Amino acid sequence: MSGLTGPGAEPPAPPTGSPSAQETGEASRRRAWASTAVVCAALFLLGLDFTVLNVAVPALQEDLGPSMAQTQWIVDGYALVLGGCVLATGILGDTYGRRRAFVTGLVVCALASVLGARADAVEQVIVARCGMGLGAALFMPATLATIVHVFPDDAERRRAISLWAAVAGIGALAGPLAGGWLVEHATWRAVFWINVPLALVLATVALRMVPESRDVRPGRLDWQGAVLSCAGLSALVWAVIEAPGRGWTSTTVLGAFAVAGVLLGLFTAWEVRTDRPMVPPPLFKRGPVGPACVALAAMSFCGMGAMFILTLYLQQVRGHSPWEAGVRTIPLSLALAVGAAFAPALLSRFGARVPVSTGLLLVAGGFAVMARLETGSGYTHVLAFEALVGVGSGLVAPVATELVLTAVPAAKSGLGSALNDATRQVGSTLGVAVLGSVLATVFTARIEDRLQAHPAAQILLHDQEDRDLLTRAGHPGTGTGSVLVQEIGAAFVHGMATAAVVGAGAALLAAALSWRKLPASDRPPACPPRTAARPAEPVDAGPLP
Repeated sequence: MSGLTGPGAEPPAPPTGSPSAQETGEASRRRAWASTAVVCAALFLLGLDFTVLNVAVPALQEDLGPSMAQTQWIVDGYALVLGGCVLATGILGDTYGRRRAFVTGLVVCALASVLGARADAVEQVIVARCGMGLGAALFMPATLATIVHVFPDDAERRRAISLWAAVAGIGALAGPLAGGWLVEHATWRAVFWINVPLALVLATVALRMVPESRDVRPGRLDWQGAVLSCAGLSALVWAVIEAPGRGWTSTTVLGAFAVAGVLLGLFTAWEVRTDRPMVPPPLFKRGPVGPACVALAAMSFCGMGAMFILTLYLQQVRGHSPWEAGVRTIPLSLALAVGAAFAPALLSRFGARVPVSTGLLLVAGGFAVMARLETGSGYTHVLAFEALVGVGSGLVAPVATELVLTAVPAAKSGLGSALNDATRQVGSTLGVAVLGSVLATVFTARIEDRLQAHPAAQILLHDQEDRDLLTRAGHPGTGTGSVLVQEIGAAFVHGMATAAVVGAGAALLAAALSWRKLPASDRPPACPPRTAARPAEPVDAGPLP
């Protein structure tokens, strides 16, 4: 390369008319934020797809007539493939190029969405949702990895990660709002069609705006570890998704959990033995990665579980339409953005321990408010719940994500992003399944007990045995007596209160662990220096710095 000088030599003066270092730095900063905007827009699309179909299910059932099991797979196939494959696809991005993985994932998502929009059979919709999950698994790790690559400065990177965390939450929360509007003004197919232009435009823009990056010394890809991690995580997510419908103690679900345990155990044993592990074991032996992942899982568990229950409460107990319920969840998105905006300053001033533990305590406080909601509670109580859970989650997400990413060498940022994504995905799926299962179990026991004294209501209840009363609380059907309506609403809030206690307990346990294990200093001692041009260290070169 021309213009290089020997050691100790004076650097040549810039040619007349060449941009100054300050101007060059400002241009680089603008390009970095432009890249961040592109990857965050894709992340918003991913979150939107996670929940947008939920409110379109009734219209889809009326059109294609899927069974209850097929309906569950239409909704959950996306989460299953995304959660099961994201760890392996993050490594692929590090190896073959993160922009390439990002663009490929968006194109796969667009093609799968076309299949879903044009489907005339239930099986095609299920395949489309799984294909969308695969596309999301390809591009999701590349979003954070790109941010790490384009921001060598700590303060700038923290602000970008806070934006990423806010967008990740807001996208999922906006799903019911967007889905309700699309279904009311078009058809259920619109929730698929909306992805196609957005994904293709983002892929095109990414080719111009997002720089390519990869591990310059990737070594041999750990295919055995990739297969074991995909299979193990897929079995785990499948068991969690199926447990509420089949029963947590059913032979099938327990068998799936056992298979997941065996596969993930084999994955761990393989990673310890192999010379080139996909996930270096030293990451979890010391440092903040383990407790940070627990905090992220707990935040996702509580946040998505609470959102699921709140949406049901607003529609089935308070009688709001999907669009109205979506509008009433907007404050949760705003509160999450506020928490994420304050997180970098708190991290710089107090270290990771304070914002993460405080955020989880706020989430627990939100569940305490949820436990006190009644069938006739005013919207002020809902706002208080949304404010506490939103701000708390906003404090936790960027700080815990920063801890995971900075504990991984810069060249392996796809691995750090994939660990973060897999943790959040499994936590979200567990939150909906566990809290939803608690709600359903308590609701069923309560309604059966309360209706013993009302024979007429028992007859009406028997007439609806093939329906999901939980998703029709307060609206059990035309001609149903007021006793049944009231008792179903009361049973719902009773089950919701029990689920809130479980959610609060999970948040409190994670808060205690975070206070004990997370660093109080600004940066954890395991953080390597992060410069954009730094050569990559091979992952098997001994313990991470």
